[in-house]
Amino acid sequence: MSQSVPAATACKYIQADGVRVFYREAGAADSPVMLLLHGYPSSSHQYRHLIPLLAEHYRVIAPDLPGFGFTEVPAERNYQYSFDNLALTLGAFVEALGLTRYALYVFDYGAPTGLRLALAQPQRVSGLVSQNGNAYLEGLGDAWDPIRRYWAEPTQANRQVIHDAVLNLEGTRWQYLEGVSDPRAVEPEGYYLDALLMERPGNKEIQADLFLDYQNNLKLYPAFQQFFRDTRLPTLVIWGKHDPFFIPPGAEAYAGDNPQAVVELLETGHFALETHVGYIAQRIREVLGDLN
Repeated sequence: MSQSVPAATACKYIQADGVRVFYREAGAADSPVMLLLHGYPSSSHQYRHLIPLLAEHYRVIAPDLPGFGFTEVPAERNYQYSFDNLALTLGAFVEALGLTRYALYVFDYGAPTGLRLALAQPQRVSGLVSQNGNAYLEGLGDAWDPIRRYWAEPTQANRQVIHDAVLNLEGTRWQYLEGVSDPRAVEPEGYYLDALLMERPGNKEIQADLFLDYQNNLKLYPAFQQFFRDTRLPTLVIWGKHDPFFIPPGAEAYAGDNPQAVVELLETGHFALETHVGYIAQRIREVLGDLN
């Protein structure tokens, strides 16, 4: 009896917005497109197990945003790291690939980046998966307190607190393991790769700049929420409920703007794919379907 073979994932580069964008791709070219947008401090690597599970049904594309993973930003580009600019680069990436219709899977930083893309071209978005991808003030947990202080007083001392707390291997490991019932289920290469890439010259300053700029995402939450109300897209909100950064009220709030949204809370933490990738892939297929 034959068994299906997981689709191979190709690792590619493309020029977009003066940036050499690294991305992973799998699935048939004529299948509905799903864009997987990673969060901090990760990259498309976080989707390494999800991509082959979805590729039988979708053309799956997962880019690394500037400042993350293997995307290369030339020094002469003089790139200014803000969420507005990450979204502009993502928009240029989508145009470079000729994508005119796609579903969005957003996680962490991928949410404010991908939802900016959705606001710019709402007619292109066919569906939405939010996995700990926040768009509501009530979704911000207490773990944001040091960053809130940095927003209120962007001093070098408060910036150093962020450096010391999260911009290192220990802080990255904590984000992967906090709220996970069995840490043995989490592959260590994820947080080691993230921490290694963070050590590239200048990258910690890039990350600190993005932490400071994150406050501007909150100003767009009403526009994101209006997008949910206007479009009523097929939506799966699937959330690690022990995430210290993005807490369950942020997941539950989606249903207030889109009553058709399916909201599920999982017994895990921030990086829910590390422990529940098979189940999340199954629910994506069940809730979003063929995206025609």
